[in-house]
Amino acid sequence: MISGQIIKNSIMELKAISKVELFVFDTEGALISGTREGEAIAKDIVRNFALSPADSQVIGASHLLKVMDDDEVAYVLNAVGMADDVYMIGRIAVSQIQNLMVAYKEKFDRNSFFQNLILDNLLLVDVYNRAKKLHIEVTVPRVVILVETSSEKDNGAIELLRGMYSHHAGDYVTAVDERNIILIKSLGVNDGYDCVEQIASTVADMMNMEALLSVRVAYGTIIQELRDVSKSYKEATMALDVGKIFYVEKNVNAYNTLGIGRLIYQLPANLCRIFIDEIFRNVNPHDIDEEILTTVNKFFENSLNVSETSRQLFVHRNTLVYRIEKLEKSTGLDVRTFDDALTFKIAMMVVSYMKYLESVTF
Repeated sequence: MISGQIIKNSIMELKAISKVELFVFDTEGALISGTREGEAIAKDIVRNFALSPADSQVIGASHLLKVMDDDEVAYVLNAVGMADDVYMIGRIAVSQIQNLMVAYKEKFDRNSFFQNLILDNLLLVDVYNRAKKLHIEVTVPRVVILVETSSEKDNGAIELLRGMYSHHAGDYVTAVDERNIILIKSLGVNDGYDCVEQIASTVADMMNMEALLSVRVAYGTIIQELRDVSKSYKEATMALDVGKIFYVEKNVNAYNTLGIGRLIYQLPANLCRIFIDEIFRNVNPHDIDEEILTTVNKFFENSLNVSETSRQLFVHRNTLVYRIEKLEKSTGLDVRTFDDALTFKIAMMVVSYMKYLESVTF
């Protein structure tokens, strides 16, 4: 049922136009909302009218009308006034309230539909049947964009997103939990991943800068059928996790650009431990000096170019070589060679993955 405040806003607008007093009761005769103080009519009269087969009833200056929800009486409306058009105003009020109920019920049903869809809780035949009833296009290119806020208190995020993207344009916004929001974005036939990246970046910028909300955004692959929404959602979820583990500096991650991070994310934990023990032997990778790690990462960014790396770090070339040789002494890996550089890079990514597993386990 819609809230009393929504009903009040509706009937107050009608009163401002028509000057007719309007009151809405439940089927037990309790006043839900009115345009002035006082219930205007006795509870037993409202209750008896709700149970009667009549659609309307006139008692003095009061016109009682039923507000129907499908085949059941949801409310009783009382229009009060002496003008000839009181009954007509009452009918308009009934129609408006019934339309509001349909709209809110449809909104709730849409949220329920998409939440069940992404969780694979619907049979294929139910997907198409419910989509038809809810007037949702089946064969439209879509992508799932997942937004994670940094705090459960960021309640304004979903309202901001709904303000940016409307279901009238074929877009749907729903909450997964207190921190995760899903945007199921409808795309044009010629829209590709460049377009999706732009949309995701816009969402991140709006949340992070204008709404002052700290968020991470991830998206799955573009799907052509409504039934594949859950697939794109699972991909977006993986992209979000992989981004937090391996690409911390990015606040937007795409499933189709995760690279080796996606591969490591799907490795068994015991296999990762064996690999780490094999590479680092008696060295604890967490004990490697942070300065050395920073140097090596910058060295990788510059394609193993010693001169450019030393220039960007504002250190002497010999200092850079000393740090690299110090790492080689402890790990046996000379990152100036391609093979050892690749091994060390992957090993440190596996270390990050294991650290993530430990954080979610405990």
